[in-house]
Amino acid sequence: MSLEQFKNRNVGTQNYVKLDLDHSPTSGWCQFKQVVKRTFKPELFVGLWVTLREMGNALFRGKMHTTQYPFEKLPISPRYRAIHDMLRLMESGNYRCIGCGLCEKICISNCITMETKYDENQRKEVSEYTINFGRCIFCGYCAEVCPELAIVHGQRYETASEQRASFSLFEDMLTPIDQLNLQQEYQGFGAVSPNADENIKKTPLAY
Repeated sequence: MSLEQFKNRNVGTQNYVKLDLDHSPTSGWCQFKQVVKRTFKPELFVGLWVTLREMGNALFRGKMHTTQYPFEKLPISPRYRAIHDMLRLMESGNYRCIGCGLCEKICISNCITMETKYDENQRKEVSEYTINFGRCIFCGYCAEVCPELAIVHGQRYETASEQRASFSLFEDMLTPIDQLNLQQEYQGFGAVSPNADENIKKTPLAY
C-alpha cells in the first residue's frame, strides 16, 4: 500500500461485504421463537450428557477425579517454595541457624527480621527471627544463600490469613524436638518430584 492510498480517507470507495442477517423480531411471538432457536441447540444437550455421564461415574462407579481438599492433598515437588521451615541438627537437635544474617540481607521484599546475641559460651545465637508472610514473595533467595541449610521451604502452602500481615516466629518454623526423626534433609531446588518416574513417557519413534 502506497502512502497516498494510506492517507486516503474516502471510505466510500471500499468494497464492503454485507452479511445476510435475520430481521429483528417485530412481535413477542417472534422474539420467543428466536430465543428458543438460539438456546436449545444440539450442543447444549451434548454438554448436558457429558456432565451427567461424568457425575454418574463419580457417584456410582468410583471414578472421582476431584481431590477432596483439605482431606486429600496432591504431592508437591521438593522444588516448590512454600512456607519456610527451620531445620535442626540431626545429631544434637540444636538449630542450624548460626545468625549470619545473609537471609535478611538478600531478602528483596524486606520481610525477614533477625536479632542475635552471644550466649555464655560466646556463641552467637538467634534471639528473634520473624518473617512477614504478608510481604514475602517466596522467591527462595533466603534458602539458596543459607550456608548451613537452616532455612528451607517446607510443604505447607496454605498462606491465607484473616489479618493483612501475617508474621511467623522462629519457634513456629523450627522443627519440634519430638518430631526430629520425621525431619527430611533438604534436597535443593534441583531435586526431582516424588512422582517423576510416572511422568516420564517413552518418546514415540517413527522407525
